Amino acid sequence: MVAERAGYTVTMFLVDVSRSMGNTRTVELPDGPNGEQRTKEMTNLQWSLQFAKLKIQEMIYNGRKTDQCGVVLFGSDETDNVVNEHSGGFEGIVEYIPIGTPNASTLAQLDTLEASTVTGDAIDGVIVASTIQDQYLDRKKTWTRKLVLITDGESPLELEDWQMTATNLNEKNVQFTIIGVDFDSDDEDYIYNEENKSDMKRVNEGFYNEFVSTLEDGVVGTCAYAIQEISKPDIKMTKSVMMRSMLSLGDYEAREEEAFAILIRTSKCTAISRPSSWSKYAIKPKEEGDEDVTVYSPLKMTSEYYFDKTEKDADGDVPMKQEEDADEEDSMKGMQQVDKETLVRGYKYGTTYVPCPDGEFAKLPTKSGLEICGFFLKKNFRRELSMGEIQYVWGDPDQPNNQVALSSIVRAMQEKKVYAIARWVTKDDRAPKMGVLAPSSFEEVDCLLWAPMPFADDVRKYTFPSLDHLVNKKGEEVKVHPYLPTEEQLDAMDNFVDALDLMEAGDKDEEGVRGPWFDTRLSYNPALHRIKQAMFHSAVVNDLESNPLPPPHPEVIKYFDPPKKMLKRARDAIEGCKDAFKVREVPKKVAKTKKDGHAHARDDDDDLILLDKYGPAKTQSQIKVTESPSRKGKEKAKPVTTSGDDSATEDEEEEELLLDKVGPAKKDMGVPLPTPARSMSPEIDRGVESGRIIGMAYPLQDFQKNLAAKDLVTKAVADMGHVITQIVLAPFASRRTDELVRCMQAMRETCLTEDEIEAWNEFLVQLKEKCAGTPGNMEFLGELGKIGRAISLISESEAEKNGGESDYSESKAKKVCH
Repeated sequence: MVAERAGYTVTMFLVDVSRSMGNTRTVELPDGPNGEQRTKEMTNLQWSLQFAKLKIQEMIYNGRKTDQCGVVLFGSDETDNVVNEHSGGFEGIVEYIPIGTPNASTLAQLDTLEASTVTGDAIDGVIVASTIQDQYLDRKKTWTRKLVLITDGESPLELEDWQMTATNLNEKNVQFTIIGVDFDSDDEDYIYNEENKSDMKRVNEGFYNEFVSTLEDGVVGTCAYAIQEISKPDIKMTKSVMMRSMLSLGDYEAREEEAFAILIRTSKCTAISRPSSWSKYAIKPKEEGDEDVTVYSPLKMTSEYYFDKTEKDADGDVPMKQEEDADEEDSMKGMQQVDKETLVRGYKYGTTYVPCPDGEFAKLPTKSGLEICGFFLKKNFRRELSMGEIQYVWGDPDQPNNQVALSSIVRAMQEKKVYAIARWVTKDDRAPKMGVLAPSSFEEVDCLLWAPMPFADDVRKYTFPSLDHLVNKKGEEVKVHPYLPTEEQLDAMDNFVDALDLMEAGDKDEEGVRGPWFDTRLSYNPALHRIKQAMFHSAVVNDLESNPLPPPHPEVIKYFDPPKKMLKRARDAIEGCKDAFKVREVPKKVAKTKKDGHAHARDDDDDLILLDKYGPAKTQSQIKVTESPSRKGKEKAKPVTTSGDDSATEDEEEEELLLDKVGPAKKDMGVPLPTPARSMSPEIDRGVESGRIIGMAYPLQDFQKNLAAKDLVTKAVADMGHVITQIVLAPFASRRTDELVRCMQAMRETCLTEDEIEAWNEFLVQLKEKCAGTPGNMEFLGELGKIGRAISLISESEAEKNGGESDYSESKAKKVCH
């Protein structure tokens, strides 16, 4: 992709407002909160204007004054354009929005457009828009010119001398785009053919394709695909401004014979992109006489400064007693508000503050330039430390000798396989940056790549104990221990890691070889692009309730889930790891009642302990224990308090100590006993084996429940096949024949839609073999034969309809259950 200069562009939007653009259409909207389908009626003009508004919102979002646009209407009831004023003719064309930097009012003006009662000529509109653009850019020859025509193609065209118009656009290097409402599309990503197309539209659509084919830079697209693609995340290649600097090695001022200096230019290679900042709004208080309308106003942050006059000890700390007694209301006691002008900026140094009346300390005197400090081997470069933006370092384009000198340094570094450590000062007296210079060669030019690196103080090093070397307290090395992996475990983990290789999990190329699945160039930041999509949608839609935010573009979320082929390939490796490491699901602990009556109750966090037999049953905000006899005599028990939300718990030893002090309660104490908690019903045994997620008792319910978690589909299918086989071969299996058939139907449907076709076919073949063997179950096999094709193997034709593959033809699939 050739980089273009950001901004310095004038885009003319030529909008068709003819009578036919007022025809209504039904547009599908995102599903509602409960999954209900929603639609909206709008005119062709309103629908197609979304493309123009999204394009204009992109200009507003970028915030460049040199990114400008204008809007011209054709097919209008009025006439207002410079060509008509000068030469006459060109009726029904209006210069609706003059060329300028777009803003929110530009979008508001587009929202007021309505279809007229007449028709308009698009070719006349192109001539007028091109003329307006040409007059505006009369002295701006280097600016980029773009012209976008939005039409439904239902209005008659005057085709006389259209070749002259195309020639004029080519001479001015205009990038011409036609967005057609319901135009036919043969693009491989969006194929569309309009039914019942009028003869007028069919002829005009053919002309538009012929017209664009004569242009050097022109394209025709259908509006639906254009709106879809404009929300697609895009990384634009732009030209960076080249900054002057000097590359030096050694002290070229004091020892000129031992040093050199080269005039260079630097430019950005990469630039970080951040989401737009957010503003906080609050409901504006209503005043007398205001309308009954909710108005939001932005919140602004203000700072107030206070001086703490509270008495402190010798170490400068507030006494502990005061801290314990303090609450939120009196936290400002002892504080005196001061003006900002009376304060002096200070910097913390240890436990003290160093005042700096001038706001900053004296800067290190530096001189701009890029100074090479030394060289090191390329293999010693720590790639993980390079986290900043990359810069190009070029030889000065106006100095051939400097270009040759830089090229010689680049090739010498490539030959020696070394990188350079460099110190860069962008401007005089600015803070220096340390980084690495790496040689890079393009087809016709050599350059250096600058990568900023952290200082040694900014890098933290963490050490961890060895995973394969264990020493006991005597200093002897331990060879066998539960913490040390065995050879079987190492092999299982190696197989698991190899199975997760993404380098051959992508699509096949022309030679049938699979490429890598993940491409960093096609991976987009969801936070950045989703926020941008939300902002754009809110800018072009008047009512978010009737037209809510659509789901993210597929390109944004395509790397959210791992490829199904890789998961299927890793299935055996995962099971091998589970067996080698004895991975088992840890069951939840069941609350048990101790002999002393200290009951454990479970809540959402499963970790709160309640002393429900001592004190009222309704609340745990405060428990007070009175005198009670103990084994050694009467002792006074201390009051025990807990927080109102029952979030505080005692250690087990402390709880037992408290309960020992309480002792048994007497009947004559007058303390009401708490209402006993309702006993929990025993859990139903669903017959789930260790390591399985489908039980023998309710296999269909377990299967449907686990399908809700998308990452458990493969596991659910495998366990469902295992459970069905176990039940079929068990005694009295005929009692559950109907249930087993329903399980197999659900399993087959899931395998067909979730790309688990191979798993279903393998399961069915094995089930038939086991039913025909010993002990077998020929009766159940006969029931499957009665159902026939609906529960047989998945054939090639079925698999292709659902985007999968199968090794069985249609004829073989019919024979399996017969």
